[in-house]
Amino acid sequence: MNYCIIMKYSAKEKCYIVTVPDLPGCMADGHSPNEAYENAKIAMREWIETVRAAGREIPEASFGQDNF
Repeated sequence: MNYCIIMKYSAKEKCYIVTVPDLPGCMADGHSPNEAYENAKIAMREWIETVRAAGREIPEASFGQDNF
C-alpha cells in the first residue's frame, strides 16, 4: 500500500492519530508512533476490504503520482 498518511500527536487524547487522506474516514491511533502506524495499516486493509465487498471503487494512491 502506497497511501500517504498524516500522523499527529493529540495532547488532549494523549495518543498519536493517523489519517489516510486518499481513503475517506480511514483513521487509527496508538500510544506510540509505531503503534499508530501499525494500527493504520490494519485500518487501511479493512477499509479496502469493506469497499471492495460493497462493490465500490478503491481510490488509487495520490502520493508519488506525477501530477506536474
